[in-house]
Amino acid sequence: MREQLRFLHLNTVQLSKLLQENVPSYKKDPGFEQFKVSERLHGNWIRLYLEESSSEVLFNLGSKLCRQYLDALRTLSLSLSRQMAQYDVYSMVVGTVVVLEVLTLLLLSVPQALSSKAELDVPLLSPVFSLLFYLVLLVLSALHVIVCTSAGSRCYLCSLSWPAAGGVMVLISTLLCAVTSALAKTLARGKLLSQTPAHPISRWSELDLLILLGTVGHVLSLGASSFVEEEHQTWYFLINTLCLALCHEVYRSCFLGDDCGPQHCLHAEEEPEGATPALQAKRADCNVLELDAVSKGPSSVEVPRGCERWMVLASPWLVLTCCRLLRSLNQTGVQWAHRPDLGHWLTSSDHKAELSVLAALSLIMIFVLVQRRCSPASKVAMAFGLLGVYCYRAAIGNVLFPWQQDNKDISKGITEARFVYVFVLGILFTGTKDLLKSQVITTDSAARTLGLWEVYSGLVLLAALLFRPHNLPVLVLSLLVQAILTTFIWRPLRHDAAEITVMHYWFGQAFFYFQGNSNSITTVDISAGFVGLDTYMEIPAVFLTAFATYAGPVLWASHLVNFLSSETNSSSALSHACFCYALVCSFPVSAYIILVTSLRYHLFIWSVFSPKLLYEGMHLLVTAAVCVFFTAMDRTNTKS
Repeated sequence: MREQLRFLHLNTVQLSKLLQENVPSYKKDPGFEQFKVSERLHGNWIRLYLEESSSEVLFNLGSKLCRQYLDALRTLSLSLSRQMAQYDVYSMVVGTVVVLEVLTLLLLSVPQALSSKAELDVPLLSPVFSLLFYLVLLVLSALHVIVCTSAGSRCYLCSLSWPAAGGVMVLISTLLCAVTSALAKTLARGKLLSQTPAHPISRWSELDLLILLGTVGHVLSLGASSFVEEEHQTWYFLINTLCLALCHEVYRSCFLGDDCGPQHCLHAEEEPEGATPALQAKRADCNVLELDAVSKGPSSVEVPRGCERWMVLASPWLVLTCCRLLRSLNQTGVQWAHRPDLGHWLTSSDHKAELSVLAALSLIMIFVLVQRRCSPASKVAMAFGLLGVYCYRAAIGNVLFPWQQDNKDISKGITEARFVYVFVLGILFTGTKDLLKSQVITTDSAARTLGLWEVYSGLVLLAALLFRPHNLPVLVLSLLVQAILTTFIWRPLRHDAAEITVMHYWFGQAFFYFQGNSNSITTVDISAGFVGLDTYMEIPAVFLTAFATYAGPVLWASHLVNFLSSETNSSSALSHACFCYALVCSFPVSAYIILVTSLRYHLFIWSVFSPKLLYEGMHLLVTAAVCVFFTAMDRTNTKS
């Protein structure tokens, strides 16, 4: 008992010293007061021990003293945790409320956004003139004054000027009134729908259920630190399951001739006259893409024949094979990051010849997969750009030319990289010119499709330059999977815009981890920010690093715009895709913000959860840029 009390005393003394160093008013701390009481009682116990009192009395008093020491330790530990991690809870709660209001507004706007008109009517002006707005604003202002005058620590919102803080309160009040208005409209629409005569009820397909369960499951997994560290396993599992679901759908369509496919709702133009707006919105949620290749047939699913039939049957397994190869290329996460992979084998100095051959073949495959829809000038620019990529990697010593035996002439490769940048900018300029021509001067859909593909080609060339040589197969297999899914899955099965958008999002997230990224800051390849720069330039370095990190999601989002623009006659497909993309990205971010706020005292808050929050914040910015691009390309918005 004497040794136990001694060890507890030493531990408590250590924490009390830490408290004295970090808290000026440590004497008033409850834990320090408990420590002093326990120390005084410990001295009394020592005197009884030296007087050789009965062992039973000493044991009982010692047990009671141990409990007092443990209570003091817990209180001191809690005080130190709060002092070491002082959180601005008021500002965090205000930010969380704004995020939840925006997410709720998106969820309530689903029927309108996915209707045939694809309208997202968010009432922001009308609530300003309502009584509820002024009542909420008054309550929030009073709460702000109370918090800022009684806060003992620094608060970000309290440090803002009154006009800025008032703007935040006005924003919260407006969003709350808009949510209330949208909720009232939704309830009224549901009541009107229940009063209409019997109508066909849209049936959820297996793919719809998989998308819903996968999205919810991924969000729930973010509450565990181990699932955050190994998030790549979640996305690998989801895309593998998605491929199996597509395989089931393909086999059912080809062998059973299933005309009751996953999308069988009335088209917007097939709705009976006099249908209520609520019924129209309900039916339009299943808006089907009208592909040029299959719009002539009466069936909603085109069953291919001959050799194409076997390619369709094999396409899900080809995608699974590509994903399995990519998993072997880069080990990521925490648990298996130390294990050797194909990337480590290729980057070793003993296998530079193999890496050179693989890089050359990858660049050739990139050209073959991208050039088929480019203009002749862009094809030439792409060929010279990819040649410049190899020259850049050879100049900095990553790969070898056939006539090279060693790496004696190593440089920074600035000239070669800038040579590639010229072609990247040229392809992007050509694509932008075609887009402006198609949307401003004429309404030529062919020029618009060509311009979108050339913008996509320029992004592919930029990614090839920024990727390390052993990661070039990731880019090749990404293009290959896109081509397989487009030709043999999405065209024959005619999935709707929402399903295709979620599938692009899932594959984009998976390819983010196929690149070797993780939720740890240490896996960010900052060398990509210095390609072609002889000195540090903040804006270009930030842009290049961000693009190299999020190249997977960006390229898949760009491919989504190309697919919907070239393969569909529906004028609202891009609007549907923009809304679904924003929603499917906002849902996990909003949930994760709430989780991080509630887990702010977690043991791994700084090592696991905070880096993931930074990744999600940057991903949200990338998503915002993608949605702006969607909006700019939407032909409905352009005409209006």
